[in-house]
Amino acid sequence: MPAPTEPRMRRLLLAFASFLLAVPMAGSAPAPHAPPRPLLWKVSAGETTVYLLGSFHLLKKTDYPLSGDVEKAFADAEGLVFEVSPKELADPSVPVKMAQLALQPGDGALGKVAPARTVERVRAEFAKLGVAADALDRFEPWMVSVTLITVLGQKLGYSPEDGLDRHLMLRAAAAKKATAGLETIDSQLAAMDATPLSEQLASLEESVAEGEDVAGQLDELHGAWRSADVATLERLAVTEMRAKTPETYRRLNVERNRAWLPKIERMLAGRGDDTLVVVGALHLLGSDGIVAQLKARGLRVERVCSACAPPKKN
Repeated sequence: MPAPTEPRMRRLLLAFASFLLAVPMAGSAPAPHAPPRPLLWKVSAGETTVYLLGSFHLLKKTDYPLSGDVEKAFADAEGLVFEVSPKELADPSVPVKMAQLALQPGDGALGKVAPARTVERVRAEFAKLGVAADALDRFEPWMVSVTLITVLGQKLGYSPEDGLDRHLMLRAAAAKKATAGLETIDSQLAAMDATPLSEQLASLEESVAEGEDVAGQLDELHGAWRSADVATLERLAVTEMRAKTPETYRRLNVERNRAWLPKIERMLAGRGDDTLVVVGALHLLGSDGIVAQLKARGLRVERVCSACAPPKKN
């Protein structure tokens, strides 16, 4: 079997990352490490500033402490805004909602829509991870993918409990900073569930066909995030997703970004209170990303990364 030229697992890890926040897992073991370079932008309008921080939802404790740039943005912000508010995300019914949505109406269940060979490969991949996956046949492919990524991440030492979103949610609570969400968990899950079944299945099929290389791909994405390598992240995630699963890209990225932009603009129109907005890195990158869209509206947007090398002069 020929190897895929641009493995779709890379795309899945960012496209599905928003939904991993709802899955409870244990944190990873601590160890010292240099701070990641931040995917951080500063948007200014008068006396008001909105910071945009690109998150990776599966991290390790070795990804902390954060950079001084992020710490300054956190200290400066009167409030933090996430994809989904911390209060709503903490609702214990969220995993149940995920499961119920992926089970209804049942016509899209993996066991019904996937070839027998694909189902066996899915079971084999979960078996390698020490998980009995027979019951997953009843779920839609997107839920199977989310579960696969979650379990794989745990085996590799990643955890959503150590993700940048969760970390900053806890920090905001401790500092008594106001928090809010750009969307509800219901709308977020509905966006995933509304992606075309054919694209869900194609992504899952290619993922389980990649075998042992999946771990390396997750590490590659994580490394690109840690080094704030915008070009690599765009190539591995945005460009491929837009080309190969355009409807999924539209629903998960373009439409949600468009819905968030007016809310960010309202933050900028406030009375001087600064805000730190934390969203998955995918939402900030590329021509459809929030950064490009705000620039297109004539707003002043500056990259903030003290550790990044300055551009070479010609």
